Amino acid sequence: MSTPREPVSGGRPLNPGDGDQSAHSAAAVTTWCHWHKGETTTGLLITVIEQASGPGAAVYACEGCRQIYRLEPA
Repeated sequence: MSTPREPVSGGRPLNPGDGDQSAHSAAAVTTWCHWHKGETTTGLLITVIEQASGPGAAVYACEGCRQIYRLEPA
């Protein structure tokens, strides 16, 4: 007696909703909020600090800090 196998397509297991992003649990992308100094999943780019030499810096703020400090996304 053999163990039942999952159906495959092109070497990949078939999942319900395959190809539908909402059906898959993807890890949330986090950014650093420069105002409350912590990680956030609602971070948006506020400004870019350009420097003459060396890399510049991107400054992000979370939704709460954008509302409190009235910050507008770039």
